[in-house]
Amino acid sequence: MNILAYIGKRIASSLLVILLITLALFLIFFLLPTNPAQLSCGKPCTPEQLSRVSAFMGTDQPWYIQMGSYIAGIFVGRTFGTGGGAVVCDAPCLGYSFRLNESVSQLIADRFPVTASIAVGAAVLWLIIGVASGVWAALKRDTLVDRTLLGLSVVGVSAPSYLIGLLAVIAFALSIQIFPSGGYVNFSQDPVQWLYHLILPWLVLAILSAAGYTRITRTQMIGELSQDYIRTARSKGVPESVIVFKHALRNAMLPVMTMFGLDLGGLLGGAVLTEKVFSMQGLGALLLDSVSNLDLQVLVGATLFAAVLVIIANLIVDICYSLLDPRVTLGRN
Repeated sequence: MNILAYIGKRIASSLLVILLITLALFLIFFLLPTNPAQLSCGKPCTPEQLSRVSAFMGTDQPWYIQMGSYIAGIFVGRTFGTGGGAVVCDAPCLGYSFRLNESVSQLIADRFPVTASIAVGAAVLWLIIGVASGVWAALKRDTLVDRTLLGLSVVGVSAPSYLIGLLAVIAFALSIQIFPSGGYVNFSQDPVQWLYHLILPWLVLAILSAAGYTRITRTQMIGELSQDYIRTARSKGVPESVIVFKHALRNAMLPVMTMFGLDLGGLLGGAVLTEKVFSMQGLGALLLDSVSNLDLQVLVGATLFAAVLVIIANLIVDICYSLLDPRVTLGRN
């Protein structure tokens, strides 16, 4: 199987998974005993009022018609109600929050820059820190440096993120007061303040997440450095730096890339605890609010968006895998 065929097959399978997740989410959330029309009807709500609200929202239709309307709305948009009071939800319509009087797609678009700013910055830091410390531990195997880095990684893996976040706020925002305790500033408004408000969340997430990357990089590097091709390269007089960084690290990075893609995709879907600790209104905060207010339209749309991000991240990792290591595609013939 050539690379292009493999990529096409992975894209097709990813689209199928997205469709199945959409169906599953609809069945899980929209077939709950909770009636969205009842929640939007207000109090008191007479049977006549509930009937009108159900007809307006489309919840009076059989479940399979509701599901078809929801999926179609993603591609062509959707209209709730008729006449002058109709509500238009443009494609891609992931639902409409009647509590917030806003389409779910717009709510996600408004919140996503916050989550993306947290996730991407933290991901760059944890990848650099985790890979660098993992390579260092592998090169210093069974020394004090190796044991120290492994010990710190155990602490990082086991420490709750919300606890470390709160301790960081107390130490660096309330006591020393070198960073703000929370909030978000849009990059377009003030790039300096944008960076200033994100440094602490980045560091907290990077320190915690880098621990896992340290361990997996160390394990992979030790395995690669013991391979026959490494011994052959050393016997030929190849510089150690070339052996470590050009040969061993390149092969060791393949599983690290898989882990990185999934972690980044998951974090882009909503850094719930981090946003809560640092009072940032991103996708994580949107999900929490939708749960507490039983806003099913937002809950389904935001969950679907998060799942799509994870699938896309996994797809990108698979494509990068096939480009870096052709054996991935050749082995599937």
